[in-house]
Amino acid sequence: MSDIQINIHSKTYPAIGQAGHHAAIKNLKLSLTSGEFICLVGPSGCGKTTLLNIIANLDTDYEGEIRVGQQQSHPKIGYIFQNPRLLPWRTVRENIELVLGSDQSPDVIDPLLEVMQLTQSQHVYPERLSLGMSRRVSIIRAFAVDPEILLMDEPFVSLDAPTARQVRELLLKLWQERPHTVLFVTHDLREAIALADRLIFLSAAPMTVISEITVPVPRAERNDEKAIEAFRQQLINDYPEIKKLL
Repeated sequence: MSDIQINIHSKTYPAIGQAGHHAAIKNLKLSLTSGEFICLVGPSGCGKTTLLNIIANLDTDYEGEIRVGQQQSHPKIGYIFQNPRLLPWRTVRENIELVLGSDQSPDVIDPLLEVMQLTQSQHVYPERLSLGMSRRVSIIRAFAVDPEILLMDEPFVSLDAPTARQVRELLLKLWQERPHTVLFVTHDLREAIALADRLIFLSAAPMTVISEITVPVPRAERNDEKAIEAFRQQLINDYPEIKKLL
C-alpha cells in the first residue's frame, strides 16, 4: 500500500434557482498514511459524501488531483455505503463473489466470513438478514477486493446502539488483521474516537479542513466508555469550534 495525497482545489454545483454556482469544497488537502484509520467529522450537508465520491472516481467534475505514492491516479477502492446495496436474488456469498477480480480465488471469502461471524449465513438471501448482518456483508465485500483505501460513508447509521457497537468491534478486528487505509465518515464523535487513529474536522460548505487531531486513547482502552467520553469532553473544551460541527 502507498500513501495517498488528496488536493481538491474546487468542487462546485450549479446554484438552484439562481445564476452561478454553489461551492461544495474549497482548497481541501488530506494526506493519508498507508494503513491509517481516519474519521471525517463535519456537519450535515458539508460535502463529505461528495468527497468520498471524488476519491472513488464516481465524480470527476472537480478541480484538483489525487496521488497514490508519486503517481497521479485514483486508488483501488472498497466502498461501504450507508445502504448495504445487496442484490436480493443472490446469496451472501454470491454478493461478495461479484466483486472479486479474475485473478482472485473465491477462497479469500472464507476467512472474512469467519471474522465477521457470517459463515453460517453465507448461503442465505438478503431478505433473511438483519440490518446489522447486511452491514457486515457490505464490509466483507469491501475488504474482499483488497483495496488501497476503504471508504465508509456512515456505515452504522440507523443501527441500534448495541448492534452498532458489535459491528464496529468486528470491523476493527478485521482491520487489525488486514490493515488498510480507511476514510470513515461519521457524525458521532464517540464513534470516531473509538475507531480512528486520527480525526479530521471539516467545515460547512465550502468544505475545508478545520483541524486534524491524533487520538491518544490506546486501542486497548477503546471499549472503555469513560475513556472515550473523557477525551470527547477534552476535545470540546480545547477546540470550541468542534462543538458547532456536532
